[in-house]
Amino acid sequence: MKSVAIMGAGVAGLVSALAFARKGVRSVILERASALQEVGAGLQLSPNATYVLGQLGLSDELSGLWREPDNICLVSGQTLAPITSIATKSLARERWGAPYASIHRATLQKVLIERVKAEPLISLNLDVEAQNESEIHELIGETPDLTIGADGVWSKFRQFVPQAGAPEFSGMVAWRFIIPERDAPSFLNPRNVTAFVGPRAHIVAYPLKDAGAFNVVALSTGRNPGETWAADCNPTFRSEMTSQFCNWHRDIRTLLSYAPKPTWWPLFGVSNGRWTDGQSRILIGDAAHAMTPFAAQGAAMAIEDAYELAGVSTGNAALSDALLFFERNRQHRVSRVRSRGAFNKFAYHARGPVRVARDFVLKIRKPEHVAADLDWLYGYKAQG
Repeated sequence: MKSVAIMGAGVAGLVSALAFARKGVRSVILERASALQEVGAGLQLSPNATYVLGQLGLSDELSGLWREPDNICLVSGQTLAPITSIATKSLARERWGAPYASIHRATLQKVLIERVKAEPLISLNLDVEAQNESEIHELIGETPDLTIGADGVWSKFRQFVPQAGAPEFSGMVAWRFIIPERDAPSFLNPRNVTAFVGPRAHIVAYPLKDAGAFNVVALSTGRNPGETWAADCNPTFRSEMTSQFCNWHRDIRTLLSYAPKPTWWPLFGVSNGRWTDGQSRILIGDAAHAMTPFAAQGAAMAIEDAYELAGVSTGNAALSDALLFFERNRQHRVSRVRSRGAFNKFAYHARGPVRVARDFVLKIRKPEHVAADLDWLYGYKAQG
């Protein structure tokens, strides 16, 4: 393989370019936006993701920017009483072979972009809108061996992959905001990732070392706004947010009432479908399988996709066979992650007797058994 075209300069596209460069393959990234301005907030990078970033030689730089939380904690959103916890900082490197980290999405993207710009095998092109593949080929001056759709849940490239999935609203929305550590309430622990759980909703909060702040995400049921991704949280949205948590602990209600500049994110997934045409086109990341964040694996799956695609497609097998192999294996992995996310949603949002049973089981279960349940997820070593 000599060259690839990559549609999209998000995490999936940038990691993909770096992974192919590692194999000596040239890539051209085409991005519709005129400037790379990441509208997200924080990211949790589990060991299966940080392992790949380490293989790409990014660990030393990122380790000074991300934070490795001591624990992942589950806490009642109504009483603030602890339910269970996993000691991720002491476990992650020893048990899963890589750190568990939290970082601002814009910081990760900046590191990736700087590495991409320094790589002579990669060309990054912004403000490029191609209506068809002949325009793509004309823009890059050749017909690439492989074209990768890494352009997100609202992918334009998806139209070139027959029987691909389609965006579908999950029925859930997220309100996201960042609060400086100096202004944060005392129940937010700067050393932990904390999930506050309650009926039909939950809140995740974790520290961002690079921002000196907490990333807070409140998730609950919500309405379908159509094709959009993030919007400023106007008074109507803020009222909807606070009403969803009206029976929660008063300290959490106060935090949400005064949340600084929250953004409103309807949560869309992509339905099951084909990721490749079996010839020279492939979808990865959110373009292939956008998922709800209940397992905190959206970015991790995109990173795994990008790394494994480079490994598979530059091997000895014919490209068509490699793409079908990639699709089959990655779909199995993503399906299992989605199932874990569905389980987490059920457990986090439990009510009544189910909630009581959940709390009892988690309180008596040994932390090492909880960690063992995550070995298949966090201990996964993507093959590049």
